[in-house]
Amino acid sequence: MQFFVSLLLIVATAQAHCKPPPSIYTFPRLFVNGKAAEERDWTVTRRTKNENSKQGIENPTVADIRCYSNQNAASIATVPAGATIHYISTQQVNHPGPTQYYLAKVPAGQSASTWDGSGAVWFKIYTNKPTVDAQKQQTWPAQNEYKTPNATIPKATPDGEYLLRVEHIALHMAMQPNKAQFYLSCSQIKITGGGSGTPGPLVAFPGAYKSNDPGILVNINTIAPESYVGPGPAVWSG
Repeated sequence: MQFFVSLLLIVATAQAHCKPPPSIYTFPRLFVNGKAAEERDWTVTRRTKNENSKQGIENPTVADIRCYSNQNAASIATVPAGATIHYISTQQVNHPGPTQYYLAKVPAGQSASTWDGSGAVWFKIYTNKPTVDAQKQQTWPAQNEYKTPNATIPKATPDGEYLLRVEHIALHMAMQPNKAQFYLSCSQIKITGGGSGTPGPLVAFPGAYKSNDPGILVNINTIAPESYVGPGPAVWSG
């Protein structure tokens, strides 16, 4: 009997170690050109529904895929066109998957502090792919760090108020339908010193993603890293 009890403990321990660590991120603070754009968490970035649970969204067609927010922020950050941006993470971004950034221009007569970002108004400014290191391990930019990768606000982005959306898509279980996990935030910003570009293609959230998109329903262990394409429209670089 003692032998079987010990064997069960060994199996249970092994199974626990085989389980992937939980995804538990939020992105509560925006950085611009390496400096915090908000004095404390959730002052420019809208507070997300998973602030405490840290759970991601698994169905990319629900309304929460837009900003996942339950409270607008109190302030609007000024961000120069051409600036680099990133977010801090409350936990290590340990799961494989892309980080993507979007912008949506606030309509005339409205404010970034209250606008909901509805409609086909979002354009993508950044995405990334995995690489394979010397040990033939697949890694993603900023994986296992407490921050998201740097991206650049295109210099040709027209001046005005915007919502800035960051998302990390955890793909460790994405070979099963609705098991990719979306972690995201939206920040309220005002872009200055921009240009006269025409951003696009424009998409809506929800609407831009489907559960069976190849960048969402995917086994990243069976595809060539360079062949991965994140969901959504092409990147607008200005």
